[in-house]
Amino acid sequence: MKTGAVLLDELRAIVGRRHVLTRDADTLAFRRGYRVGGGPVLAVVRPGTLVETWRVAQRAIEAGCILLMQAANTGLTGGSTPNGTADRPVVLISTMRMNRFWLIRNNQQAVCLLGTTLDRLETALKRHGREPHSVIGSSCLGASVIGGICNNSGGALVQRGPAYTEMALFGQVGADGVLRLVNHLGIALGREPEEILRRVEAGDFADRDIEAGAARGHDDRYAAHVRDTDSDEPARYNADPGRLFEASGCAGHLVVFAVRVDTFAAEPDPVVFYAGTNDPDVFAALRRRILRELPALPISGEYMHRDAFDIADRYGKDTVIAVETLGTARLPKLFAWKARVDRLARRLPGIPDALSDRLLQAASRLFPDHLPPRLREYRDRFEHHLMLKVGGPLAAETGRLLEQAFAGGDGAFFRCTPGEGSKAFLHRFACAGAAVRYRAVHRREVEDIVALDIALRRNDRDWFERLPPALDAPCLHKLYYGHFLCHVMHQDYVVRKGTDGHALERRMLAELDKRGARYPAEHNVGVLYEVAPTQAAHFAAMDPCDCLNPGLGTGQAIRRCDPVAA
Repeated sequence: MKTGAVLLDELRAIVGRRHVLTRDADTLAFRRGYRVGGGPVLAVVRPGTLVETWRVAQRAIEAGCILLMQAANTGLTGGSTPNGTADRPVVLISTMRMNRFWLIRNNQQAVCLLGTTLDRLETALKRHGREPHSVIGSSCLGASVIGGICNNSGGALVQRGPAYTEMALFGQVGADGVLRLVNHLGIALGREPEEILRRVEAGDFADRDIEAGAARGHDDRYAAHVRDTDSDEPARYNADPGRLFEASGCAGHLVVFAVRVDTFAAEPDPVVFYAGTNDPDVFAALRRRILRELPALPISGEYMHRDAFDIADRYGKDTVIAVETLGTARLPKLFAWKARVDRLARRLPGIPDALSDRLLQAASRLFPDHLPPRLREYRDRFEHHLMLKVGGPLAAETGRLLEQAFAGGDGAFFRCTPGEGSKAFLHRFACAGAAVRYRAVHRREVEDIVALDIALRRNDRDWFERLPPALDAPCLHKLYYGHFLCHVMHQDYVVRKGTDGHALERRMLAELDKRGARYPAEHNVGVLYEVAPTQAAHFAAMDPCDCLNPGLGTGQAIRRCDPVAA
């Protein structure tokens, strides 16, 4: 068994000394999750090529280390950061230096490397009138394509379902403890691992090398699936066995080097409708009619409760302004600045935690009101808010359906101007980050955030949660928002100081079990949720030695498997 010092010397020889980080201050941004998660690592390694990644992974596995793959570290459940329970040294590979991608088959598909972000892919496809699986407003800023695939991430786009592909290039550790390269991209790239990796990274393949119908590049059955509003099963959730396939849903139990995914024609001239009601039953009936009666599915249908509106209004204001003024391409630099400020602040005595959040929150107050007047009017009139985006050809029929739905006076709607529609969806997008900001600047009152990611049954009409008093009392704020047409809800509870958040979460999940909900819906198990049997079987098949991202899930023991000699 190699010592840590010997392994570190080998890793430095592969990627260069400056890309092997070992000091706590240098590794902190990689070790700590966006919301939860954090633990020690032997090293954070930042390879610059796929071949370097392959060699680093080989050395780490040979040394008996845990290997943890991390892209943008935007996960919400701690699944791509160490959690402090590892029984072996942890080597974390950051993939963000490898962000190339290739558009193939007349831009109908893309081959994406480890660090390709949805934002970069979206920008490139926009020139061709196409989109990736997820776009801004349905995913985290900076999120990677492969991270979405590995976690079956969902998003807001109703027609496309969870991120999914059956075409991937990945490293897999067998029961003998040996890392092997598997090419299921449907692209002829040679036979030797390093040759395959060099060629895919360089785009060194021609049309004749690409198998047209190799396998599915997205969940092409979801559009019909989500329309079945009589089903007792949720539309999508992470443990759904029908969407676990090799890299898809592997949750880091493979070293995924590249994926081949479908792209989608952008909807022409989209129109946004904004609706409000004080009766959740009205929205329940509206959801069924939209899914059953419209000739085509909407692009997205996003829900936000008034309390979430208010928290996002105050604590997500700078996010909306930053996206509008800087654009998504420049935001990673803002996040890097934010991380540097926080690292520096921790070294200085007397400086409060989350200094960057406090500065940004103070700065946001200097800007004028960022929300349109009609959104504010609906905030005052209605408790429940729905944003419905449809393609231009569907707008007239959608408008007629909404007029019928609200004819009884139990709500209202309006057709947004382009500016109003953009602001409405950005405001909804800011919800999740707003809860984190609230916690950062109210540490004296807030113990933590209990964040639940749940999938309701497709036939569930009693969709809006009413907590029993014993569960409601510890909550300072309850933030409800989500992907309403898919019945995927995000429920963030900002809990009072002194509350046992884990105990409260277990009690809330027990209530959800009674309702037939599944969880997690799209953020994967991380360290917050128990691993379902279907997922446990998938993880074990992909990683029988449990050396890649082991120990996911609450109460999930790390499976220590001694390699069997080949």
